[in-house]
Amino acid sequence: MQVKPYTDFSSYLRRSFGCRVQKISLDAGLGCPNRDGSTGRGGCIYCNERGSGTGKAAQGMNITHQIAAAKSALYTKYKAQRFLGYFQSYSNTYAPLPVLKELYAEALSDPDVVGLCIGTRPDCVPDPVLDHLHSLSKNALIWMEYGLQSAHDVTLQRINRGHGVDAFVDALERSRHRGLPVCAHVILGLPGEEREEMLQTARFLASCAIEAVKIHLLYVIEGTRLHEMHRAGAYRCLEQREYAELVGDFLSLLPKETIVQRLTGDPHPRELIAPKWALHKKANLQAIIDSMDARGLYQGRYAF
Repeated sequence: MQVKPYTDFSSYLRRSFGCRVQKISLDAGLGCPNRDGSTGRGGCIYCNERGSGTGKAAQGMNITHQIAAAKSALYTKYKAQRFLGYFQSYSNTYAPLPVLKELYAEALSDPDVVGLCIGTRPDCVPDPVLDHLHSLSKNALIWMEYGLQSAHDVTLQRINRGHGVDAFVDALERSRHRGLPVCAHVILGLPGEEREEMLQTARFLASCAIEAVKIHLLYVIEGTRLHEMHRAGAYRCLEQREYAELVGDFLSLLPKETIVQRLTGDPHPRELIAPKWALHKKANLQAIIDSMDARGLYQGRYAF
């Protein structure tokens, strides 16, 4: 088996639990303060109505049913024995605390669910929510996943993100104060960013000693403002080789102990406008590994 030139999440989970552990993506039907008018911004330029969700909540599937439906499939495919409930769709701390308590408790009520990953915005994590997640972390693995996207405020303004880098730093510090590990989401290929700006984001995360990172390719989804930009010729997607090289360079700047949870996205085939190569996940992961091997790169090589 080819040795990965980075510290992958699945190996970390196997070391932690002694077996194969898989994430189950959960849709709690929650919203986003950047979309519903509470901030008046209308959402990020790359986000559509699905909000990276599955739509299962809208179909009437509660958390228990979503977990049950996924478990058998993940066991068959990966022989997974334990699972993490990944609250992925929209902002999963954006609800009254009693509602969130019920959702998290429902996921953890399954005996095979050993923890939760909470995907949300760094400007959407009030202290009482973090306090409750800290209490859950005494008996379960709890990861916070914050969408940083870029370490440059000018880029965050350009993509209509609705918060600055300072919000991420604040959420990171308050999470760490409670012993909650943090995974930062970043996007490569954002409008206006060149290679050096993207690598500065890697250096920023290294300086934060971030516990984990998810790296996403910016792809164009139908019905978004980015789609309008792409159609007008105002945005060019990265080529596969460009992306593979960027990811390798990015990883080389991260400390070796930083856990890599993701290296590319999973666009919905019916929604994807461009680039079409984004649909080929295995090939894209192999392109990243091959590019790193060819250039003698590995995670942490140039970390300070």
